[in-house]
Amino acid sequence: QVQLVESGGGLVQPGGSLRLSCAASGSQHSINTMGYYRQAPGKQRELVASITSDGDTNYADSVRGRFTISLDNAKNTVYLQMNSLKPDDTAVYYCNADLPHFDGTYFYRSYDFWGQGTQVTVSS
Repeated sequence: QVQLVESGGGLVQPGGSLRLSCAASGSQHSINTMGYYRQAPGKQRELVASITSDGDTNYADSVRGRFTISLDNAKNTVYLQMNSLKPDDTAVYYCNADLPHFDGTYFYRSYDFWGQGTQVTVSS
């Protein structure tokens, strides 16, 4: 059973920094892509940043230049360094992992798994 364990998050003042991490375990397959999504109250879940096993990254326009995503393939762990945080960054951040998966009947080349979510609050 694939599990994603998230850590980091919390309360920070505007302009501050936080680091999120998410470790994937329970799979014999290599990661395709890992990333973070976020959901603020009353809003849809949106992509924050993602990274492939080859190191290709993708960022939301709202965080580009402030956030940096990185991946440790050996540990199946993704990190999101968040700098110059703004109140608009306040949300629950969810880790996502896309990897091959066999559910006992079908083999999926790409299957999404989600972390439990961690709250990030940016406020003075």
